[in-house]
Amino acid sequence: MKKNHKTASLILAAGRGSRMVGYEGNKTLLPLIPLRSPYRGTKPILSHILKELPTGNKAIIVNHRKEDIINATRETGITYIDQPELNGTGGALIAALPFLMQAEDEYLIITMGDVPLVKRESYTKLLKKLEGNSLAVLGFKPESRKKYGMLQLEKNKVAKIVEWEYWRHYPETKLEKLQICNSGIYAARKDDLIQYISVLSSKPHVVQKEVRGKTIPINEYFITDLIETMYKGNLSTACVLGDEEEVMGVDDMQALLHVQEIFKSRGEG
Repeated sequence: MKKNHKTASLILAAGRGSRMVGYEGNKTLLPLIPLRSPYRGTKPILSHILKELPTGNKAIIVNHRKEDIINATRETGITYIDQPELNGTGGALIAALPFLMQAEDEYLIITMGDVPLVKRESYTKLLKKLEGNSLAVLGFKPESRKKYGMLQLEKNKVAKIVEWEYWRHYPETKLEKLQICNSGIYAARKDDLIQYISVLSSKPHVVQKEVRGKTIPINEYFITDLIETMYKGNLSTACVLGDEEEVMGVDDMQALLHVQEIFKSRGEG
């Protein structure tokens, strides 16, 4: 990658993390080094993510317990972007559009606030892939597909990401072609991405959600839809292979304990 490419980073951290039973905070602030309990300790997930991301402007998408995130990171110079409604990963990008429009950076990393083990080298590989592509997805080959979204490749380009609710009905002959999972981490040429965010915002998924005890329709948006739209628009969408352990997300207590153990074994404390 040429050294004169400026890179911004966007961290998605607005969600509630409802599967982290017994923890009411924002899970990006969970410790990688536990002390009194798995929920209390040092080295917050978010601080380590910020350390590994490439040099450049950084912004974080906030909603749930956003004051806690601001208090924990106010010395970092990070930009805070409010996602007023929890309406999906694409909704986070839509909320970030003003930040992206004014940023002078050419490249953009999009990562999740609960995936702490990704190394700087992997972000660098994603960015290098942008030399010949508009977008790159960090994928991995799993021991088991579980409920991961799977990359559908066409001539080594990412044509779409097929979610579990769809691919679970595929016959085995069709499943054999889906070998790489989506980590939810991306790099993109910023201006190419901006062109398609307006397209994404015009095509919501209408879902029924319970809000304050009432079931109401919510418009949701997903980055996975954006990738398919960019591919259909003849932009080149590529894949970089990473390691399953490295892209592990902290979704529940079991995952948190596993990540803390891996971090300890790396000796990075």
